[in-house]
Amino acid sequence: MTQLSKMPRVWDLLKLFKESCRRKGWKTSDYEDIVKVDDEYHNFIGTRAIHLSTFKRVASNKKLAVPEGESYGVIDVSYTAWVFQQQPSEQLVETLTVDSELSKKTAIYDLSEVYHGKPLCLKLNETGSVAFYEFEKFLKETYGVETKSLYEPRTNEPKTFKSKLLKASLG
Repeated sequence: MTQLSKMPRVWDLLKLFKESCRRKGWKTSDYEDIVKVDDEYHNFIGTRAIHLSTFKRVASNKKLAVPEGESYGVIDVSYTAWVFQQQPSEQLVETLTVDSELSKKTAIYDLSEVYHGKPLCLKLNETGSVAFYEFEKFLKETYGVETKSLYEPRTNEPKTFKSKLLKASLG
């Protein structure tokens, strides 16, 4: 198992994950962080931070132009995962949790605790994406990083955030 202290930056982490996906026989893009499983495209976006308006615009656009040789092709993205190196804003997380249609297609992975030396990735993933669950497994098996939900969903009640509670209990 690789040491947590050797955790690569988000962009390099996604490149290593794509290599792992190729070994599984899944197709990946050489230029974008996209994994194709069966007929679905799973897009990974590594970032430090993002403005809420940009997040909404990218999350709502399911078309993506990808290089194909000397030209570009357009794919329909089935799922998008935002992999944050820094903690995403609560407003961004709340935006995703209150929009049930968006949360079925979009996931958030907060690796900020990992980069502060704690083996914990807070997540918001209700997508059912095979590639995203494989990413969580990759984090655990390769770096010893546990993934925990940012909130606890309750039946017929608003989602209850526990990110502050989790972060307070870690410190």
